[in-house]
Amino acid sequence: MKTSHFIFALVITLLGNVVAQEDLIYKKPSPEILALADVEAAPSVWMDTKKSYMLFSYRNKYKTLDDLNQEELRLGGLRINPVTNIGSTVNYVNNLKLRKVKNVNDEPVQVKDLPANARISNINWSPDDSKIAFTNTTKTGVELWIIDVQQAQAKRISEAVLNCNLGSPYSWFNDNKTLLVRFIPANRPALIDSKKDLPKGPIVSVAEGKVSQNRTYQDLLKNKTDEQNFEVLVSSELFKVDLNGNKTPFLTKDLFIAQSFSPDGQYLMLTTIKKPFSYIVPLGRFPQTTSVYDLNGNLIKVVNEVPLTEIMPKGFMAVRKGKRNMSWRNDKPATLYFIEALDGGDPGVKTDFRDELFVWDAPFKTNPVSLVKTQQRFDNIVWGNDQVAMISDSWYDTRNSKTYLFSPANPSAIKTVFDRNYQDIYSDPGNFETRENDYGRSVLAIETNQLFLIGEGHSEKGQFPFIDAFDIATGKTKRLYQSAYTNKKEDIFSIEDFKTGQALVMIQSKNEYPNYYFRNFKQKDKLVQLTFTKNPFESIKNVEKEVIRYKREDGVELSGTLYLPVGYDKTKKEKCPLLIWAYPEEFKDKKSAGQNSKNPNEFTFPNYGSFVFWVTKGYVVLDDASFPIIGEGDKEPNDNFIQQLVANGRAAIDAVDKLGYIDRTRVAVGGHSYGAFMTANLLTHSNDFACGIARSGAYNRSLTPFGFQSEQRNLWDVPEIYNGMSPFYTANKMKKPILLVHGEADNNPGTFTLQSERYFQALKGLGGNARLVILPKESHGYSAKENILHLLWEQEQFLDKHLKPATKG
Repeated sequence: MKTSHFIFALVITLLGNVVAQEDLIYKKPSPEILALADVEAAPSVWMDTKKSYMLFSYRNKYKTLDDLNQEELRLGGLRINPVTNIGSTVNYVNNLKLRKVKNVNDEPVQVKDLPANARISNINWSPDDSKIAFTNTTKTGVELWIIDVQQAQAKRISEAVLNCNLGSPYSWFNDNKTLLVRFIPANRPALIDSKKDLPKGPIVSVAEGKVSQNRTYQDLLKNKTDEQNFEVLVSSELFKVDLNGNKTPFLTKDLFIAQSFSPDGQYLMLTTIKKPFSYIVPLGRFPQTTSVYDLNGNLIKVVNEVPLTEIMPKGFMAVRKGKRNMSWRNDKPATLYFIEALDGGDPGVKTDFRDELFVWDAPFKTNPVSLVKTQQRFDNIVWGNDQVAMISDSWYDTRNSKTYLFSPANPSAIKTVFDRNYQDIYSDPGNFETRENDYGRSVLAIETNQLFLIGEGHSEKGQFPFIDAFDIATGKTKRLYQSAYTNKKEDIFSIEDFKTGQALVMIQSKNEYPNYYFRNFKQKDKLVQLTFTKNPFESIKNVEKEVIRYKREDGVELSGTLYLPVGYDKTKKEKCPLLIWAYPEEFKDKKSAGQNSKNPNEFTFPNYGSFVFWVTKGYVVLDDASFPIIGEGDKEPNDNFIQQLVANGRAAIDAVDKLGYIDRTRVAVGGHSYGAFMTANLLTHSNDFACGIARSGAYNRSLTPFGFQSEQRNLWDVPEIYNGMSPFYTANKMKKPILLVHGEADNNPGTFTLQSERYFQALKGLGGNARLVILPKESHGYSAKENILHLLWEQEQFLDKHLKPATKG
């Protein structure tokens, strides 16, 4: 069946209509919306580490339904195409071009001899940036290709037999001439057809009295057939492959899940999955063994063994026992580091220190050495050298983050440099800048006893990104540069030359597409543009756009990005319908909740994830409206979720109504995922909205009993919270029109497609006004052009029906 004629069922309930389903072919929205939705995607840009060359990658803006209608197995948390042996949700690039960074007036050069009908993914530069490797997915499998950067010439170096079922199948050796590649094993067994294979007995799972809280994961193994197929699909053989495609065996078949070379390139760390597999957690919590090998495939040391992790303590700060976060230390030739919990991984245990950092030198003849202990749960480490490193920890319950400066050679001298609420964006000091060392690894950039911080620069007055120097001896900072734009938005990505002051930045405005520049922050007016992508959305380039600030009834500061309709006359102030798009966020204090991260100069980029398209149809849009849910002190945010939700919505409407732009009897609210949950609750518990659009949400919290979103307590801890927040349990109170949309194959924990189906059934049975649209083949986010355009049509029809014309009387 051709996808253009693909027919699907729209389950609906309409007042006065006894028909339960409609059979529709795919529809498209009005020309105004279609002109914005159906545009060519701008290329993505990737620079090499030396900033000598730029790689431009091109892709279709959307997939097609035919792309989604492929064979798929869902195993252990993976979604795999068993024919091609690559993830079924991969987004492919279809063309590549190169350009020297300094040649700003030149057009990008087409890479020659790319595969026909290219489906490119897993793109990576070689360590010296002279080559680029990528995979190409054919109808039967995945090939490995190489690009000579200077020649802009591509060539294939393998047959279509790579195993990409666990992600990128290759790693570069340090010699820039060889790759370590995962191949499908020779004589691989055939997959078992679960529909034809008769079971030899029942499926039995056992609970043995140990408390554990696991989220409602999707795509898990379900039976022995799944186990066998998982093992077949994940098994690989490792080969060395040179640039001419010559293969040398490295290691025989195993369930290889991760691989990484030591900075000096002399050792390889490999992690493999072991049995027993699990039916209640995904593959990341299956038993694992991590081993280190030399470059000839000889085993040096088994450095970690992790058992099946089905049992975990309660809380977001819970971790498993044993070594975790094992990786190579970037500033050393071949030293591993890892973390071990000092509280048994249980955040409920009272202790002075939560985690401990160890290092372990290859070839691992001696025991690991303890360096430092952290007061909270380990978060991150950035290595510099033997004298300087930065380690950070955090604790979710308090939203606290600490950053420590220490000397790896003398770890007893550890100093706290930042101690802050990580949700307080106005006090964010930024991230420490790194640069590549002789091993090609990122380490702290150190110049004359100084480090450097790059910050986003949010403040009460707006967003002004900055670069600071950090004095290692005193811990004091000095501002080297701060963006002064009030009509543009500048993002600082990296410092490219510390002596001359050259930084890589991106600059955009509400009607200027984001482009890369070199900025000299020592000569602030010196700016060199590197890319020249034009605005593809001409019809809305002059739309009125501003960030508005307003207060909730309890004084909490709120904000949202307000768009007025195309051609709106502010002198006449016509009363228009208002569309609010939002997503709730949890906080532990009112101050952080009231801070504004929105920038009115951000490029106006309409996409299906917001209502911005509707400025072309006479609607006022409040996008990304603040919906904080706050729980201060011993209170949890969800203790009064509904009251705060309603207050947020009312404050947003009041603010826009006060400006004189809207008819407040014609207001719709919408959201995706947790925003859909928000929408259903607002329509149920508030009279402020005429209708709403809820996409891919969860409406019955008894189906997510061990936590959801930022809720750590379980259903049995606080049944009144779970039930009171669930729109499913108050469906009898829901009287407003709602458009429910869900992907047929949602893969997000908790937001099963069943959630929308059961909520719709409740509304239908109770006489509600609802329409349910199931988008074929779609996951939690939508990707097929046919589905997205039809979604926009559905939303347009729904909003026009319930918000236009103005309500009389």
